[in-house]
Amino acid sequence: MNFGSVCSGIEAASLAFNPLNIEATWFSEIEDFPSKVLKHHYSSIPNLGDMNDLPELILNESIEAPDILCGGTPCQAFSLAGWQQGLIDSRGQLTLKFIEVADAIDKMRIKNKKQPSIILWENVEGVLRDKTNAFGIFIAGLSGLGEEIKIKRWSTSGVLFGPKRNIAWRVLDAKYFGLPQQRRRLFVIATPKNINPEKIIFEQLMENYETFSNLEKLYKNKNTLDKNLFTQPESLKNERVRHFNDHKIEIFREYTDCLYSAYGTKWNGNAAAYNGSLYISQNDKIRRLTPIECERLMGFPDNYTLLDKATDTARFKAIGNSWAIPVVQWIAKQIQHYKKLNKSVTWIDGLLPYEETDLYKLYLFPKDIIKTTKGENINVSPASNNIKLGNIFDIVHLSAPDKFYISAKASHGILRRKTTRNINMNPSLEELFMKNCIAVF
Repeated sequence: MNFGSVCSGIEAASLAFNPLNIEATWFSEIEDFPSKVLKHHYSSIPNLGDMNDLPELILNESIEAPDILCGGTPCQAFSLAGWQQGLIDSRGQLTLKFIEVADAIDKMRIKNKKQPSIILWENVEGVLRDKTNAFGIFIAGLSGLGEEIKIKRWSTSGVLFGPKRNIAWRVLDAKYFGLPQQRRRLFVIATPKNINPEKIIFEQLMENYETFSNLEKLYKNKNTLDKNLFTQPESLKNERVRHFNDHKIEIFREYTDCLYSAYGTKWNGNAAAYNGSLYISQNDKIRRLTPIECERLMGFPDNYTLLDKATDTARFKAIGNSWAIPVVQWIAKQIQHYKKLNKSVTWIDGLLPYEETDLYKLYLFPKDIIKTTKGENINVSPASNNIKLGNIFDIVHLSAPDKFYISAKASHGILRRKTTRNINMNPSLEELFMKNCIAVF
């Protein structure tokens, strides 16, 4: 199989897909630094630049119509009706263009007597709560509907059977795929009408159903994993300090907050400055994560973004904007595994749709487990059946340059904001900040 990638960034998709013999046929990225990363690692794969040019290139057969289309477009306010009339709202232009790319690919694949493509789209979980109903517009357009689907509240998983494509979506958290990072992202799978996408993005539960019936308890525990629900490495059980040769490493939580693109410049003004999840203490001195540690936190190889003259800020931004590689690779494996399943029967036969018209059926799943009419238990939670928990000590890079350590002045500023704004702070972190800023007083 092969794939085309839009909004390619630094190509987490390639690192996830290539080990499974799914290789890129083209990229589409316009940002300068990510484009340099692509050229460095994938010099034989063309970067086509602006994705707005892709439909014409595909229809002219200048580029291949791949088996899989993947991307994570900005999903802001836009109008499906405006798109159909050729009046694209600039804020949602790329998301609507993504639909055009998908349609062009399928048109050419059908012309060449090939199966229409499988589509993978990623976005932040917040798009489900967008006040402009961006998600309802997007999946309506992707499924072949001419009008948006309006509902009061989108669930974190669901299925839409539309006139052109079937669509299933699920929020997945990298924290349960072997990375010590809480990173919840929405993944959408769209397929031809003869494929049931819920069998790709959801999972059938067997003997471990009782474990998953308690998932809600796990998610409600924000600061520490429930030790009674899942087996985890001994190193994660109440351990906050480790010694590596002459280095004392202290962590403040078992997993980090979501790594964000502005981490390189705004590390001291958000929740991470108070809960300590994006800090490490090395020999009792607090420091930020290094670019290598951020690469490890996303599943990238060490120094993947280390190019000649690359700035730390550019590396942080590119890494934070990318995908968690183990999650995407799990989805790729699910796509391959689908070939072995009974494709003629959907798992949700007999379930009552949330909404049904002559053109579509919509199913919303507000709970972590679907119980089908046949007595099957289907996992639609943010965790896969085989939960893997990462160890934050494994991402530590002991040779951190001095520039990543928090100065006394910065420590004082963080503590001052904590006091004036009455913000709670991790006690161990606060104690170290106090020691660190004594020189200011």
